[in-house]
Amino acid sequence: MLVIASVLMLVLAIGHSLLGERFILVPLSRQHELPRVAGADFPLATLRFAWHVTSVLALAIAIALALFAFDASVDAAIAAIGWCLIAASLLPLVFSRARHPSWLVLAAAGVLCVAWAMLD
Repeated sequence: MLVIASVLMLVLAIGHSLLGERFILVPLSRQHELPRVAGADFPLATLRFAWHVTSVLALAIAIALALFAFDASVDAAIAAIGWCLIAASLLPLVFSRARHPSWLVLAAAGVLCVAWAMLD
């Protein structure tokens, strides 16, 4: 059951990013009525990284479920989640050019998870 749940979350993560980019984010990027906050590109950049962070978090859940399905340790699952959080932190760092502070929170949480898994 956990393997099926993991595969479903993986499909969700991939579909969410690909379809959201094509049918929501690209059409929004063509709009000229987006609010100008902290620069013209900041609102769309925030939407884009937030959209894809959601997909990365779904991927983290998929990986954790797969690890638990195959009797991996809690440490392995926490480390995998930590690495996904670190990967997710790169999205706001790059898309917002570090102007959105969420990258710091995601990176810090990821590092703490990885460190906990290594020290436990």
